[in-house]
Amino acid sequence: MQFEVLTDVGRKRKVNEDSAAVFTRSEGIILAVIADGMGGHRAGDYASSTAIKVIGEQFLELDATDFVDEQYWVEWLQETVNYVNRLLFNEANDNEELKGMGTTLEAALIRGSSCLVSHTGDSRVYAINENGIRQITKDHSYVNILLENGEITEEEAEAHPQRNWIMKAIGSEKTIEPDLYSIELKDQSYLLLCTDGLSNKVNQGKIQEIVLSDANLYEKAKKLIDLANQMGGEDNISVILIDSTKVEVDDL
Repeated sequence: MQFEVLTDVGRKRKVNEDSAAVFTRSEGIILAVIADGMGGHRAGDYASSTAIKVIGEQFLELDATDFVDEQYWVEWLQETVNYVNRLLFNEANDNEELKGMGTTLEAALIRGSSCLVSHTGDSRVYAINENGIRQITKDHSYVNILLENGEITEEEAEAHPQRNWIMKAIGSEKTIEPDLYSIELKDQSYLLLCTDGLSNKVNQGKIQEIVLSDANLYEKAKKLIDLANQMGGEDNISVILIDSTKVEVDDL
């Protein structure tokens, strides 16, 4: 399985508060994680980078032989995200410079054709193939609540002045309940994790067009970021693009 990880500060910000990484184990199990920090320059950068670092360390250190079926992985992912949440929440309470910090967090755990996604905030995970592009996650945002309640249209949501208000973030509350999704990759060609620096600027049709182009994986990821910058680049922009077209059907 091939992947590319790219992050860019954008055209307006001086500090990149996004973090992204892919961790791989010798068994072939992969963890892709992306985070968009908030709470001021130092706090936002610290929140996102710490979340990525800690969940990556936990993933690489676990004894995978104890995990005999998907439910064990579900429990591990939920427990680890909650551990990261408590860690950031406690550090924010103990350090004046970090008060108010938090981060979105998308974690995609891939074993063969099986993919578990933990989602908190308004960063997104998309599944993309020749049949279309599907947004796996639902934004934990004020605007998305209005949209789901029928109070605004999708067009109004795209230009809403509060579209960046998120209702759930890692580290902002003592306890957290991330959304959890389970998908099969064998019918998907690509998995895209991204921060809202991309999704707020580039529509889904254009994302699909770029991802399914004949360019190599790095060029596709770079083009997504370049286009978001061309559209204004007001925010940091991060993408993890995973090519699962050659994924093994049998789970590891």
